Amino acid sequence: MSTPPTPDFSVKPTLTGDRVVLRPFVDDDVAALRAAIADPEVRRLTGSPPDEFDERRLRDWYGSRNAQTDRLDLAVVDRATGDCVGEVVLNDWDGWNRACNFRILFAASGRNRGLGTEAVRLVVGYGFERLGVHRISLEVFAFNPRARRVYEKVGFVTEGVLRQVLRDGDDWVDATVMSILAPEWAAHRGHP
Repeated sequence: MSTPPTPDFSVKPTLTGDRVVLRPFVDDDVAALRAAIADPEVRRLTGSPPDEFDERRLRDWYGSRNAQTDRLDLAVVDRATGDCVGEVVLNDWDGWNRACNFRILFAASGRNRGLGTEAVRLVVGYGFERLGVHRISLEVFAFNPRARRVYEKVGFVTEGVLRQVLRDGDDWVDATVMSILAPEWAAHRGHP
């Protein structure tokens, strides 16, 4: 058996919903993403270490996302304001199993308005319908029930718990492993 072809992650699409647009990064996005990454709540929810990001490193990182051929990183833009409010990512491609990881980062300005749910539906749909992915998985920390609800609304299913995977001050936090499969997506298109 030969390995299935790798999806063309070099194509960075623009995906438009009612509330958000997912698009390739532009230089002007860096300021919004810098502010999001500096937000202590975002750092906690994403499990990011407390390192400081210098401007050059951040510009280099986001400036290189559109050239990546092994992953898909897109900016999330609020259609009402035109502001970049976060990012969505399909990464860690496993070609033999046609599986990848999903992650999302949202600034405070983009939360609690349904933007995240629509962004997840758009990128997951693209993964299944255009890239030929079979399985998309993620991990969500126990202290982030808002994100878990979003994933469940889109059709992600709980697979198990990784115990005490993250230090949170003096405590340890579990992460729930969730996934969605191509046949599930085909049945409900993100509306289970």
